[in-house]
Amino acid sequence: MSEKSYQNIIVEKADGITWVTLNRPEKRNAMSPQLHYDMDDALAELAVDEETKVLVLTGAGAAFSAGQDLQLYFRDTAHDPAERRRSNEAAHSWFYQRLTTFPKPTIAMVNGYCFGGGLTPVCACDFAIAAEDALFGLSEINWGILPGGYVSWQIANVMSFRDAMHYAVSGETFDGKKAAELRFVTFAVPREELRQATIDYARMLMAKNPAAVRFTKEAIRAVKGMPAAQALDYLRAKGDALKGADDEDGRAQGMSQFLDEKSYRPGLGPYQRRRAKKD
Repeated sequence: MSEKSYQNIIVEKADGITWVTLNRPEKRNAMSPQLHYDMDDALAELAVDEETKVLVLTGAGAAFSAGQDLQLYFRDTAHDPAERRRSNEAAHSWFYQRLTTFPKPTIAMVNGYCFGGGLTPVCACDFAIAAEDALFGLSEINWGILPGGYVSWQIANVMSFRDAMHYAVSGETFDGKKAAELRFVTFAVPREELRQATIDYARMLMAKNPAAVRFTKEAIRAVKGMPAAQALDYLRAKGDALKGADDEDGRAQGMSQFLDEKSYRPGLGPYQRRRAKKD
């Protein structure tokens, strides 16, 4: 991947982890049209970037994202329907389609304020780790509007019905600890431990068979809401597809280490990825 610089995001790589940082700290990383264009372009390139094993999305400064930039995203495009459509399509593309179908594991590292539309990419990432004092909220109700775009749909899928209804209609905020209790995030840690906890989680993911991780996360997303018979058919087909896509032949490695070598025990970590499948 060619190295690019962007106006409203920062892309950094280290040891297989690609850090994508929303970079409008003076606006609490409120999402402008340009930020949407930057993110849409960056995620398209990183999806096929060999250096990127895990993607971490976070925000610069004291916020993850305060949601849409009301001035730039709404008012400034009110009389420019072409720009409004273009920015709307870019927004929906990156914080739903590109994130939910990203071929590598994605982690939202929620470092601070996360409001309104800022909740959407958190929902779209495979995993989310929050600072315990991060602050979440759906404040749209207090503006006399509803959480639009993908926000309502995403929180209804990630939260329980009662929790989604409560926080959307009340506008009440909740912190990272509560977000973990609600299962809105995977877990929460003290702020000073957030980055290292995210790195540790990313390293755990990178130790596993990458094809199996990709197919498993795709399967979990796909079968949610399917009837049992449909899910069974899908998972059988997905398992067959994994065999052909896994250039490490992980199933054979794991079975051999468990049954023949007696060097692997389920529940104690991944099998040892030490030999590649021969052509």
